[in-house]
Amino acid sequence: MIRRVTLADLTPAERRTLVTRSAVPRADVRRAAADIVEAVRTRGDAAVEDYGRRFGGLREGGARVPADEIRKATEAASPEFVHAVRGAAANVRKVHEAQRPDDAVVTVAPGVTIARRWAPLRRVGCYVPGGSAPLPSTLIMTAVPAQVAGVGSIAIATPAGPDGGVDPALLATAGILGVEELLAMGGAQAIAALAYGTESIERVDKIVGPGNAFVTAAKLAVAGDCSIDMPAGPSEALVIADTGADPRHVAADLLAQAEHGPDSPVALVSDDPSVLDAVLDAVRELTDRLDRRDIVEKALSDHGLAVLAADIDEAIAFADEYAPEHLSIHLADAAGAADRITGAGSVFVGAWAPEPVGDYASGANHVLPTGGLACSMSPLGTEDFGSWRQVQTLTREGLAGLRSVVTTLADAEGLGAHRLAVDIRFEP
Repeated sequence: MIRRVTLADLTPAERRTLVTRSAVPRADVRRAAADIVEAVRTRGDAAVEDYGRRFGGLREGGARVPADEIRKATEAASPEFVHAVRGAAANVRKVHEAQRPDDAVVTVAPGVTIARRWAPLRRVGCYVPGGSAPLPSTLIMTAVPAQVAGVGSIAIATPAGPDGGVDPALLATAGILGVEELLAMGGAQAIAALAYGTESIERVDKIVGPGNAFVTAAKLAVAGDCSIDMPAGPSEALVIADTGADPRHVAADLLAQAEHGPDSPVALVSDDPSVLDAVLDAVRELTDRLDRRDIVEKALSDHGLAVLAADIDEAIAFADEYAPEHLSIHLADAAGAADRITGAGSVFVGAWAPEPVGDYASGANHVLPTGGLACSMSPLGTEDFGSWRQVQTLTREGLAGLRSVVTTLADAEGLGAHRLAVDIRFEP
């Protein structure tokens, strides 16, 4: 079911191949998404409706969900659901409020100060996967940080289901969070509508949130015209385990990510072959208990790895090379291992930190870099909903002190107007 490899048996090239994957969709998907994006950019609502009829995801009666529909779903939600959404949102809010950026001012020299100031974005679009598998948790993970940042206008785009309606859980979550603009549209056409605007939809300054291959490809296609958070590919996980780990706990963590989709990579790394055997036995046992068994088995057979390392140091080094979206550490010194990790989106330390708690309840964001991008990109956070600017203030004394530096470098580059802009201020 899961491919087994021993790191000591691999050549450097084979090891690179083992960790190499991408969050960027195939070239044919990127081309198809780019065609959809261009059609929406030039034809607006008509193109959104055409693709909605062709691929689904568009709400009957237009994309914009009436406020009354959101209100009714919110009133009909069970007390347990309302409590869960409010609890999750409160934790996400607490974590993201701690991420508020602080401005900084540096005095470079007498009369020369440089300030770095942060301000929230004017308008943001949050994409929330929906349709057959709506994700109210992603609505929380995208909308709440935007609210914390102080974004003035938040638009949520999520595909309608096969019946042409939006899932009641998503509607209720929007109502509980106070989100007023809910657009029932999905796919590449939804990304394009947010990025460029249409006759009925105001364009946004940035698009955040995960999606399928076409959504990711569309985000990349609009990135030169509209800011995006990251390309987010299939959900993935890597688990490091030693002899003290409970095989069933480790197996459950692997299955929790494999059930996201048949293209979700999961990897188990240990220095003990008996641990690999025990966990794989537990995987087979627990898979039989899952409703999404077919999806899990496809993910494990196509993208599952069981990796034998020489020791825990090599296991940690391999995890860093792999740079997984989710990294679960089931080791005797789990905290010490976590301190050594530099390439991972979200790290789960010890037996009592199952990965789903980060998807729903801990307050950490679950919109994370995938495809190996966790080595250089960060989880979605408060700073993603704002931008920085440099503010330079100089006095006459300050400019005089920098004059020779500017003019010498301007002369070296042959840019006379650059020199003139400084010199003219000192002419009588």
